[in-house]
Parts: sequence; structure tokens; C-alpha cells
Amino acid sequence: MYATNVRELKKNPSLALRQAKDAPVLILKGDEPDALLIHLDENLSKTETGLRPALAANLYKEGVMSLGKASKLSGLAMSDFIRHLGSLGIEIVKVDETTAHETKDLSVWL
Repeated sequence: MYATNVRELKKNPSLALRQAKDAPVLILKGDEPDALLIHLDENLSKTETGLRPALAANLYKEGVMSLGKASKLSGLAMSDFIRHLGSLGIEIVKVDETTAHETKDLSVWL
């Protein structure tokens, strides 16, 4: 993996594009990672197959998409997408301060 900063990217973007053919290029803003540049070659479908689940997982995590819509975007079956989220440490069931109280109320009925 290569790394460059925004200033160098502005000076010589073609260098970053050439480097991206070999390996991903991390773009730094100050000392913090800001973006990742990857080369989209003729094997775009392989790249897309890897990116779609990552994009869908992030959109689900941020609350932009429902679980079902994110699963469809990812191209994975629902069960596979749930496993993918689990491997990333993303919770399927959102737990907040009312969850414990609601669970206690339900336990009376179960």
C-alpha cells in the first residue's frame, strides 16, 4: 500500500494513479487517513463484488438503509449479509437505554 498527502496528490495526481495500479493508495489529510484510491481495471466486477458489501454495511451502520435494502445492495443473501455485519462487529439489533426496560416487561409475558 502506498500513502500520499493531499498536497502531493494535487502536485502529481498521475503518480498516485500509477501507484494505484500496483496497490491501494492511502490519501492523508494532515496526519489522518482521509481516502483510499484503488485502481478499477478491466476486472471491475471483481472490485465491485468486494465494494458492494462494504458500502452496504456502512450505510446500514449509519442508519441510512434498512437491513433488507442494505442486503440487496450488497448482493448477498440476507443470512450472508447478517454474517458479514457480524464479522465487522456491526450490531443487527440496536440496543439503547430503553431496551433493558422493554425486555423486563416482556419477560413477564414469556
